[in-house]
Parts: sequence; C-alpha cells; structure tokens
Amino acid sequence: MTRQKRRTGRRHPLAAVALLALGLVFTGGAYAAFSTGTAQAEGDPTSQETIEEGKKLFQANCATCHGLDAEGTGTGPSLIGVGAAAVDFQVGTGRMPMQMQGPQAQEKPLQFTDEQVKQLAYYVASLGPGPDIPADHLVNGGGDAANGAELFRINCAMCHNVAGAGGALTEGKFAPALTETTGVHIYEAMVTGPQNMPVFNDLNISPEDKRDIITYLKYVQDNRSPGGFELGSLGPVAEGLFIWIFGLGAIVAITVWITAKSN
Repeated sequence: MTRQKRRTGRRHPLAAVALLALGLVFTGGAYAAFSTGTAQAEGDPTSQETIEEGKKLFQANCATCHGLDAEGTGTGPSLIGVGAAAVDFQVGTGRMPMQMQGPQAQEKPLQFTDEQVKQLAYYVASLGPGPDIPADHLVNGGGDAANGAELFRINCAMCHNVAGAGGALTEGKFAPALTETTGVHIYEAMVTGPQNMPVFNDLNISPEDKRDIITYLKYVQDNRSPGGFELGSLGPVAEGLFIWIFGLGAIVAITVWITAKSN
C-alpha cells in the first residue's frame, strides 16, 4: 500500500534566500542605472543644471554691463551669439569682469573657478550659436611646429612678435605676450578675435593649422633661447640698442680712463 505525500504548503528552505538575492540584484541594477544617468547629467556641460548655474553667476557678476539677458547695454556689448569660446577666453584669462574701463581689458587673477567659468560659458552659448571650446586634440601641441612657425610669422608676428613676446599697438593698445598662454586660450583667441585681434575662422586658418600654430608656440615656451640672454625676445632693435648703449659706452669709458692715465 502506497502512502500519498501530504501537501503541507511549506516552501523550500532556500526559497526565501533566492527571493532576497533576486530582489537585491534588481535593486542594485536599478540604482546603478539611475546613478549613471545622474552622473552623466551632472558631467554634461550643456545640461540644464549647468546653464541655470551659469545664469545665476552671469546675473550676479556680468549683467551690470551686459544686461540681464546678455542683450548688451551702453557700457558692454551684447553676448548673444559669441559662443562658449569667447566667454571661456575672457573670463578664463581674468580679463572679465573688467577691473576698470580702458583701451583694452587687462589680465588679472581669476575671480571664478574652472567649473564656474564653464557654467558661464555654456549659459552664454545657450543664448545663440557661436564658437565652442576647442577639443583637446587641437590644443595639446601634437601638430607640426615647422608649419605652425611659418603660419605664425605670416598671420600673427606683426603684432605678437615672431617669438610671441607681444608688442605695442596704437592708442594705448597692445598685443599681449604669448609666453605663458595655454593652448586652449590661444585657439579661442583665434576663433573669437578678442580686443584688437582679427577673427581667424576655419576658412582663414583650418583647425589643423591652428593646432600647428599652438604647437609652435608651445615649442617656443618650452625651449628658451640657446644663445644666452634673450633681451625680451624683441628682435634686432633691442639687440642693437644694447650694443650701442653698453658697447659704445664701454669704449668711451675705456678711452676716458686711458686719457686720464696718460695725463
């Protein structure tokens, strides 16, 4: 006689463990997906949160001259359509906000963190299309320095000096020295034309040629003059003046000494 097993309604002892493990897997997966999405949103420079933070900074620090909506005022131009690159250059080099009115904005210590500069830049970029902040491969100095040197002599040396030492312009203006300027800011200056500088768009100088110019300037920055004292890298005028003052001065001094000795 076969006994039928009575159904007790009890679960297997490992069933609760399996359900708990399954719940943890689903919960962990959902949390990971949510965290990844949040991190990507926070890291996106064009996210709405970044733009809103930039708007707050703009209204607190820039609206006095440029207007609450960046439409411009009598003391500052409109920023609609200048792009992120223009803001990143002007604010990232300390030129803006301006310390005082003058022929051109002067460099000074930065008033914002890198994150705040980017927030300001992408807020202004959201108001209208314009040049964007360049990609890393265009500003890291990995181009052709020889081609960059030729392009720099043709397009830039008349103001900035062949060695990037800068020079005077008219009406109290000047071309700044490029001896410590970063590749990002050099590229941004070329595409936005700050102060008295002309705009070199991609039809004038291609992105690859801009990279070559930056490569040349980085070479000059990293390899100082092997011939000794540079005299400011201002060229033959400074060198000739040095010879006239100190060379001829030394000859005159020796002549006077010899004459006094003989008398």
